[in-house]
Amino acid sequence: MTTASLPPGTLPQTAPSPRRLVPRHSALVRVTHWVNVFCFSLLLMTGAQIFNAHPRLYWGQYGADNDPAWLSLDALNSNAGLRGVVHLGSLTIASTGLLGASKEDGALAPRGFPAWLTIPSYQDLAAGRRWHLFFAWLFAINGAVYLIGGLVSRHFRRDLLPTKGELAPAHLAQEVLDHAKLHFPKGEAARRYNVLQKLTYMGVAFVLLPLMVLTGLTMSPGLDSAFHVLLDVFGGRPSARSLHFICASLLVAFVVVHVVMVLVSGVWNNLRSMVTGKYAIDADGDAQ
Repeated sequence: MTTASLPPGTLPQTAPSPRRLVPRHSALVRVTHWVNVFCFSLLLMTGAQIFNAHPRLYWGQYGADNDPAWLSLDALNSNAGLRGVVHLGSLTIASTGLLGASKEDGALAPRGFPAWLTIPSYQDLAAGRRWHLFFAWLFAINGAVYLIGGLVSRHFRRDLLPTKGELAPAHLAQEVLDHAKLHFPKGEAARRYNVLQKLTYMGVAFVLLPLMVLTGLTMSPGLDSAFHVLLDVFGGRPSARSLHFICASLLVAFVVVHVVMVLVSGVWNNLRSMVTGKYAIDADGDAQ
């Protein structure tokens, strides 16, 4: 039927663009990704349990209740009752119900992080440490497998190392602008990481995660006795604990942004690529 023979008011029908599945993530990337998701979730919650035992952070060789903390989650008694506050340097932020003081058995109680964010949910430092150490080793081993596999397969050089052109200020600015407008690569370009992804993933893999492992080792008296140099590198256990917390917070921020980008750029297609390794694109260029 030609357009001229269509009934009045009827729009011509166009055939949907054929789609094809293309490879995007290797088995190594997919397996280590999901192990990381599981381990990091458990590490975050057990780490919050450990932090609750002393919800203050310091710089330097020592840290005690009377030493100045650059960050503290406190519970203060007032005429209105117990209230939670976050002290960040000279800044004080009200946080009742979430940080410093949250409900426990139906009543507000002094607690750095709330019960729903810790494993176990009740206050138990010993259990939190045991769980944290177990998943920390699993996390480190999984990371080592990813790094070694990525080097052997040339994954980092082929997929994550930015080119000189991608690092040009004009190109970086355009990528930031495209992301701010939620304009994502399509077609063949969607098969590859963009420069912002490359820089972020390289920073996480080669800076944040190694720092998490090294500062964690520094906080362990049994381990840093064999690697005493770590105490000198990080300026003592209190400083290592602060750096550990900062790195964990940056990783949480990375995860939040990563999840948001997955949702807005095509959740099912992104999930499929991280489960099966296949990514769907239209033959004429649009990612599905």
